[in-house]
Amino acid sequence: MYTLDVRLYDMKNRAIIVLLLITVSFSAFSSEDIDNHDFYVYKALITAVYDGDTVTADIDLGFNVWLHGEKLRLSRINTPKVKGKERPQGLVSRDWLREKIKGKEVIIKTIKKRNLKEKKGKFGRYLVEIYFDNININDELVKKGLAEYKQY
Repeated sequence: MYTLDVRLYDMKNRAIIVLLLITVSFSAFSSEDIDNHDFYVYKALITAVYDGDTVTADIDLGFNVWLHGEKLRLSRINTPKVKGKERPQGLVSRDWLREKIKGKEVIIKTIKKRNLKEKKGKFGRYLVEIYFDNININDELVKKGLAEYKQY
């Protein structure tokens, strides 16, 4: 009988400790983390920069699973193209972006949508926000005058 009481007591203490650890773990998240419920967040390595708003990345999906060579479109912005009349400005935007993130690990956020068509742009690239050193690169391109905000 005494052994059974000790086991129940130990189980109650363990349950309390587990609940306490869970509570402490959740309190370590900031309100920003909770507000990001509309995004999927991944680590990625930028392998190429085509122009100021298109990159190629190897994306870490977690659990040692990678998606290699994925083309990504920076969402909410538009930069001059690297072909045609806009070429000089397009090269400046592209070169700034290359210098900033090519070959570097970044954080990407993709918007959660109901279906795949809503997550991708018209050329089949995932629409993403890119963060490097806690700076939103999409917004930084606009601040530097290398891009403009665009609704699409």
